[in-house]
Amino acid sequence: MQHNVLILDFGSQYTQLIARRVRELNIFCEIFPFNNFPNDLSSYKAVILGGSPFSVRSSDALKIDLSLFRGKIPVLAVCYGAQYIAHFCGGEVASSDIREYGRANLSFIKKDELLFQNVALDSQVWMSHSDTIKTLPTNGVKLASTKDVENVAYKIEGENTFAIQFHPEVYHSTDGKQILENFLVNIAKIDQSFTPDNFVENTIKELQQKIQKDKVVLGLSGGVDSTVAAVLLNKAIGKNLYCIFVNNGLLRKNEFQNVLDQYKGMGLNVKGVDASARFLEALAGISDPETKRKTIGRVFIEVFDDESKIIENVKWLAQGTIYPDVIESVSVKGPSATIKSHHNVGGLPDYMKLKIVEPLRMLFKDEVRRIGKTLGIDAELLGRHPFPGPGLSIRILGEITPENVRILQEVDAVFINGLKEHNLYDKVWQAGAILLPVNSVGVMGDERTYEKVVALRAVESTDGMTADWVHLPYDFLMKITNEIINKVKGVNRVVYDISSKPPATIEWE
Repeated sequence: MQHNVLILDFGSQYTQLIARRVRELNIFCEIFPFNNFPNDLSSYKAVILGGSPFSVRSSDALKIDLSLFRGKIPVLAVCYGAQYIAHFCGGEVASSDIREYGRANLSFIKKDELLFQNVALDSQVWMSHSDTIKTLPTNGVKLASTKDVENVAYKIEGENTFAIQFHPEVYHSTDGKQILENFLVNIAKIDQSFTPDNFVENTIKELQQKIQKDKVVLGLSGGVDSTVAAVLLNKAIGKNLYCIFVNNGLLRKNEFQNVLDQYKGMGLNVKGVDASARFLEALAGISDPETKRKTIGRVFIEVFDDESKIIENVKWLAQGTIYPDVIESVSVKGPSATIKSHHNVGGLPDYMKLKIVEPLRMLFKDEVRRIGKTLGIDAELLGRHPFPGPGLSIRILGEITPENVRILQEVDAVFINGLKEHNLYDKVWQAGAILLPVNSVGVMGDERTYEKVVALRAVESTDGMTADWVHLPYDFLMKITNEIINKVKGVNRVVYDISSKPPATIEWE
């Protein structure tokens, strides 16, 4: 796979959105921390410097050696990146008298400038910075302005280095995608060849080359990611793929059997393993969410180790890891702290002698679905909502007990089945219920109750990096609430979560 575009992360909340916009142009890109990226840049055709919550003028400014790529590879510096080049290369950056946040419009665009080709004067852009560029760097040429910002975009004369103080990656920048396309296609001359068909063809070849005649064991979950990974591997190595679906006791109601039935007829070699008692025993008494995730990851590996030993000469463990899992598990110095660890990111313990293969590691969720469609996977399966690897454990706030699992499985079943019955399921990206560690006073009949509270959560998203809550109809919420309270023993109150990501996450833990 060609590397093509290197995106350097300085901690901006928008860094992942840059990658999404680049991928939408059918151009492959990768995100690396500004202080930990590949030494060999020969396979990259462009570099994008992202934004940052830091100021280039502060003593703790995040610094990078621009000489590694400037003048050698086309560079697009966004926000912090634009100010960084100005500040450290002969220009001046100062605190702005006017807060430069939110919408603005281009009042000047340099004529016949390739970066702004097909971008209209007065085009809306999105600002998010408190500093501003007062003087351009050495050999800097102004390309665009807004009413309040003189140097909103510039280039360095004699090299393919461009800089913009606004964020082209957010939807509020009307022509942002056009600007990225101008830079990547017209200036950097990158082929738009990162398509589902090409990905499938290249990945199958890479898997065959890497694995050859070895045996691979893969953990199926019934979700989109592991299913697409399984079908890809099956096309590459056929009978040498052994799929295992583990019941960790934290699946949805009846999901273990339903998932096994789902895979019948897909040509996959699948074995079901019920390890629910083993997982629940290991989780007893644990309330901390990170400890839950790590415990589930450990037991999951132990179960797989046991199962892989039954299959002789297994050399590889395949996983459905996707790009957001990787990004959220990586900590950049200071700004991009680890949000949460993912149970399938971070390698295997020394005692387990399997090598890891992750065919979807560089894809976002929507890209995985497109790959699945190319592979001919059933649309109903591809449309299934994401479900966390640790299962209901991170939707039970507090201790995991068989009774808490039972309650949440019942509540979840009412909610998800209700979404399907009312034709709302496909309008939601992810939905689920959360069991809260609090009791609430209620009245049932003439008696006082003191029982559990559950929160319902439904979000719309493209790739899980950002999400907004879904405005489910009030009548539907009322009906589901009544059904949960009437049918699920132990619950007497239901609330609906209307938080977006950011600042909240989709899951509560």
